[in-house]
Amino acid sequence: MKLIIFSLLFAGFAQKSLAQKIDSIFVNLYTDSLKKGTYNYINVDARMSDGTYQPLDSNQLVFKSDGGQFFGNSLWVDAGFKPAKVTIMIYRKDNATLVSRFDMYIKLKDGNELPLKTEQQILDDMRKNKKKKGKNNTG
Repeated sequence: MKLIIFSLLFAGFAQKSLAQKIDSIFVNLYTDSLKKGTYNYINVDARMSDGTYQPLDSNQLVFKSDGGQFFGNSLWVDAGFKPAKVTIMIYRKDNATLVSRFDMYIKLKDGNELPLKTEQQILDDMRKNKKKKGKNNTG
């Protein structure tokens, strides 16, 4: 008897989730530029007809670009890529409707910026600055 009740409840929940329709789709970018030589995740969320939000991925969407290659939701931009931007197009798989089209610029700096200081380096700098201030105040 418990198995029958569980099965009916499960079937009801499954039917309800299948009945939900996508009202709108949002692209949420974690950055304002793409990095070369790495995967750039493109986050897409759907607002469902019941008001909830659900993430969408390459099971529901087709991702295309005029530069780089998509692996799921992640766009790989080759390190040798020369253009300043990439145009990204996202389509629904169920009806091939264009959901979003936008340009993302390529990050200009190559990532070889100076590394962050270690905790010890910061403490050493603070000690040096404190000594310099002490010498300036005694004059």
